[in-house]
Amino acid sequence: MKITSVDFIKSAREPSQYPKDSLPEVAFAGRSNVGKSSLINTLVNRKRLARTSTTPGRTQLINFFTVNDRVSFVDLPGYGYARVPRSIKKEWGPMVERYLKERKNLRLVILILDVRRDPSEGDLSLVEWLHFYGIDSLFVLTKRDKISKNQIRIRQRRIKELLGSPADSDIILFSAKTGEGKGAVWKEIEKI
Repeated sequence: MKITSVDFIKSAREPSQYPKDSLPEVAFAGRSNVGKSSLINTLVNRKRLARTSTTPGRTQLINFFTVNDRVSFVDLPGYGYARVPRSIKKEWGPMVERYLKERKNLRLVILILDVRRDPSEGDLSLVEWLHFYGIDSLFVLTKRDKISKNQIRIRQRRIKELLGSPADSDIILFSAKTGEGKGAVWKEIEKI
Protein backbone atom coordinates (compact mmCIF):
# COMPACT_ATOMS: atom_id res chain seq x y z
CA MET A 1 0.00 0.00 0.00
CA LYS A 2 1.25 3.47 -0.83
CA ILE A 3 1.19 5.59 2.32
CA THR A 4 0.04 9.15 1.62
CA SER A 5 -0.91 10.24 5.14
CA VAL A 6 -0.48 9.00 8.68
CA ASP A 7 -1.76 10.88 11.70
CA PHE A 8 -1.74 10.32 15.42
CA ILE A 9 -5.34 10.88 16.52
CA LYS A 10 -5.35 10.43 20.28
CA SER A 11 -4.58 8.29 23.30
CA ALA A 12 -7.45 6.87 25.32
CA ARG A 13 -8.09 4.92 28.48
CA GLU A 14 -11.85 4.37 28.23
CA PRO A 15 -14.57 4.18 25.55
CA SER A 16 -15.75 7.76 26.06
CA GLN A 17 -12.28 8.90 24.93
CA TYR A 18 -12.10 6.77 21.76
CA PRO A 19 -12.26 8.55 18.39
CA LYS A 20 -15.78 8.87 17.05
CA ASP A 21 -14.97 8.04 13.42
CA SER A 22 -16.06 4.81 11.82
CA LEU A 23 -12.94 3.73 9.96
CA PRO A 24 -12.13 0.02 10.20
CA GLU A 25 -9.60 -0.58 12.97
CA VAL A 26 -6.62 -2.92 13.16
CA ALA A 27 -5.33 -3.42 16.71
CA PHE A 28 -1.74 -4.44 17.47
CA ALA A 29 -1.38 -6.63 20.57
CA GLY A 30 1.44 -8.53 22.24
CA ARG A 31 3.57 -8.70 25.31
CA SER A 32 5.75 -5.79 26.35
CA ASN A 33 8.80 -5.13 24.17
CA VAL A 34 7.80 -7.57 21.42
CA GLY A 35 7.97 -4.93 18.68
CA LYS A 36 4.41 -3.61 18.30
CA SER A 37 5.46 0.00 17.79
CA SER A 38 8.32 -0.99 15.47
CA LEU A 39 5.88 -3.00 13.33
CA ILE A 40 3.48 -0.04 13.11
CA ASN A 41 6.30 2.37 12.23
CA THR A 42 7.63 0.05 9.51
CA LEU A 43 4.18 -0.49 8.00
CA VAL A 44 3.61 3.26 7.62
CA ASN A 45 7.20 4.17 6.65
CA ARG A 46 7.75 6.37 9.71
CA LYS A 47 10.51 6.16 12.28
CA ARG A 48 8.76 7.67 15.27
CA LEU A 49 5.00 7.57 14.78
CA ALA A 50 4.50 4.97 17.50
CA ARG A 51 7.00 5.45 20.31
CA THR A 52 9.57 2.68 20.61
CA SER A 53 11.73 1.93 23.60
CA THR A 54 14.04 -0.72 24.97
CA THR A 55 12.17 -0.29 28.25
CA PRO A 56 9.16 -2.63 28.42
CA GLY A 57 5.83 -0.95 29.13
CA ARG A 58 6.32 2.29 27.19
CA THR A 59 2.79 2.18 25.73
CA GLN A 60 0.41 2.73 28.65
CA LEU A 61 -2.73 3.93 26.87
CA ILE A 62 -4.59 2.85 23.75
CA ASN A 63 -3.13 4.92 20.89
CA PHE A 64 -5.12 5.61 17.71
CA PHE A 65 -3.62 6.50 14.32
CA THR A 66 -5.21 6.92 10.88
CA VAL A 67 -3.52 5.72 7.70
CA ASN A 68 -4.52 7.28 4.35
CA ASP A 69 -7.86 8.24 5.95
CA ARG A 70 -8.90 4.62 5.17
CA VAL A 71 -7.95 2.57 8.24
CA SER A 72 -7.10 3.17 11.89
CA PHE A 73 -4.18 1.47 13.58
CA VAL A 74 -4.59 0.94 17.31
CA ASP A 75 -1.46 0.39 19.43
CA LEU A 76 -2.45 -1.48 22.61
CA PRO A 77 -0.38 -1.58 25.81
CA GLY A 78 1.80 -4.67 26.08
CA TYR A 79 1.15 -7.31 28.68
CA GLY A 80 3.60 -9.27 30.79
CA TYR A 81 6.87 -7.82 32.02
CA ALA A 82 6.88 -4.03 32.08
CA ARG A 83 8.67 -1.43 34.19
CA VAL A 84 5.63 0.48 35.34
CA PRO A 85 3.88 0.80 38.69
CA ARG A 86 1.73 -2.21 39.56
CA SER A 87 -1.39 0.00 39.80
CA ILE A 88 -0.99 1.07 36.15
CA LYS A 89 -0.32 -2.48 34.99
CA LYS A 90 -3.48 -3.62 36.81
CA GLU A 91 -5.59 -1.15 34.73
CA TRP A 92 -4.25 -2.42 31.39
CA GLY A 93 -6.14 -5.76 31.33
CA PRO A 94 -9.64 -4.32 31.78
CA MET A 95 -8.83 -1.32 29.53
CA VAL A 96 -7.66 -3.53 26.64
CA GLU A 97 -10.40 -6.13 27.17
CA ARG A 98 -13.09 -3.43 27.08
CA TYR A 99 -11.66 -2.04 23.83
CA LEU A 100 -11.46 -5.47 22.17
CA LYS A 101 -14.91 -6.54 23.33
CA GLU A 102 -16.86 -3.32 22.69
CA ARG A 103 -15.25 -1.59 19.71
CA LYS A 104 -17.67 -2.06 16.82
CA ASN A 105 -15.28 -1.06 14.03
CA LEU A 106 -12.47 -3.42 15.14
CA ARG A 107 -11.79 -5.69 12.15
CA LEU A 108 -8.51 -7.42 12.95
CA VAL A 109 -6.13 -7.99 15.86
CA ILE A 110 -2.53 -8.51 14.88
CA LEU A 111 -0.97 -10.60 17.63
CA ILE A 112 2.75 -9.99 17.68
CA LEU A 113 5.13 -12.61 19.02
CA ASP A 114 8.93 -12.68 19.24
CA VAL A 115 10.05 -15.57 17.00
CA ARG A 116 12.80 -16.42 19.53
CA ARG A 117 10.36 -17.02 22.41
CA ASP A 118 7.56 -19.49 23.06
CA PRO A 119 4.13 -17.86 23.39
CA SER A 120 3.57 -16.73 26.98
CA GLU A 121 0.57 -17.52 29.13
CA GLY A 122 -0.70 -14.02 28.26
CA ASP A 123 -0.33 -14.72 24.52
CA LEU A 124 -2.22 -18.01 24.79
CA SER A 125 -4.96 -16.42 26.91
CA LEU A 126 -5.40 -13.64 24.34
CA VAL A 127 -5.61 -16.16 21.48
CA GLU A 128 -8.27 -18.11 23.37
CA TRP A 129 -10.14 -14.91 24.26
CA LEU A 130 -10.14 -13.63 20.64
CA HIS A 131 -11.33 -17.01 19.40
CA PHE A 132 -14.13 -17.12 22.00
CA TYR A 133 -15.40 -13.67 20.95
CA GLY A 134 -15.00 -14.42 17.23
CA ILE A 135 -12.48 -11.63 16.62
CA ASP A 136 -10.29 -12.15 13.54
CA SER A 137 -6.58 -12.32 14.28
CA LEU A 138 -3.29 -12.55 12.45
CA PHE A 139 -0.03 -13.83 13.96
CA VAL A 140 3.16 -11.92 13.19
CA LEU A 141 6.52 -13.23 14.39
CA THR A 142 8.90 -10.31 14.87
CA LYS A 143 12.69 -10.12 15.14
CA ARG A 144 13.08 -12.57 12.27
CA ASP A 145 16.53 -11.13 11.49
CA LYS A 146 17.85 -12.25 14.89
CA ILE A 147 17.96 -15.99 14.08
CA SER A 148 19.08 -18.27 11.22
CA LYS A 149 16.87 -19.76 8.50
CA ASN A 150 17.14 -23.22 10.09
CA GLN A 151 16.10 -21.86 13.46
CA ILE A 152 13.19 -20.00 11.81
CA ARG A 153 11.64 -23.24 10.54
CA ILE A 154 11.99 -24.89 13.94
CA ARG A 155 10.63 -21.87 15.83
CA GLN A 156 7.73 -21.36 13.41
CA ARG A 157 6.67 -25.00 13.75
CA ARG A 158 6.96 -24.84 17.56
CA ILE A 159 4.96 -21.60 17.84
CA LYS A 160 2.20 -22.92 15.55
CA GLU A 161 2.01 -26.05 17.69
CA LEU A 162 1.79 -24.07 20.94
CA LEU A 163 -0.85 -21.73 19.49
CA GLY A 164 -2.87 -24.69 18.25
CA SER A 165 -2.71 -23.39 14.67
CA PRO A 166 -3.07 -25.78 11.74
CA ALA A 167 0.27 -26.58 10.08
CA ASP A 168 -0.78 -24.82 6.87
CA SER A 169 -2.04 -21.65 8.59
CA ASP A 170 -0.28 -18.39 7.89
CA ILE A 171 2.05 -16.89 10.42
CA ILE A 172 3.92 -13.94 8.98
CA LEU A 173 7.62 -13.55 9.66
CA PHE A 174 8.62 -9.91 10.12
CA SER A 175 11.77 -7.86 10.59
CA ALA A 176 11.66 -4.13 11.31
CA LYS A 177 15.34 -4.02 10.40
CA THR A 178 14.99 -5.47 6.88
CA GLY A 179 11.30 -4.86 6.20
CA GLU A 180 10.71 -8.56 5.50
CA GLY A 181 7.03 -9.40 5.93
CA LYS A 182 5.79 -5.83 5.52
CA GLY A 183 4.01 -6.58 2.24
CA ALA A 184 2.42 -9.75 3.64
CA VAL A 185 1.04 -7.86 6.65
CA TRP A 186 -0.38 -5.14 4.40
CA LYS A 187 -1.97 -7.78 2.17
CA GLU A 188 -3.87 -9.15 5.19
CA ILE A 189 -4.86 -5.65 6.36
CA GLU A 190 -6.16 -4.76 2.90
CA LYS A 191 -8.47 -7.81 2.99
CA ILE A 192 -10.52 -6.18 5.73
